[in-house]
Amino acid sequence: MNLEIITPDKKVFEGEVVSASFPGTDGSFQVLNDHAPLISLLKDGVVEYKSKDSLNQVKITGGVVEVLKNKVILLADGVVE
Repeated sequence: MNLEIITPDKKVFEGEVVSASFPGTDGSFQVLNDHAPLISLLKDGVVEYKSKDSLNQVKITGGVVEVLKNKVILLADGVVE
């Protein structure tokens, strides 16, 4: 599935991933290939995404994630570098 992580300032990441985990306001959740459509608010925390050969983390300061047809778009309020 394709993951895009975007802030108001820049595109942080775009690429193919195997899985992604998000800090939802009601608890953490994971998205895999062929996940049902979803829109969720996110709280401050760590987003983990796994590609075929690496595991990456990005710390966000809240945002919204949309999952639709194997495309995941994360609109983050900001990222902590």
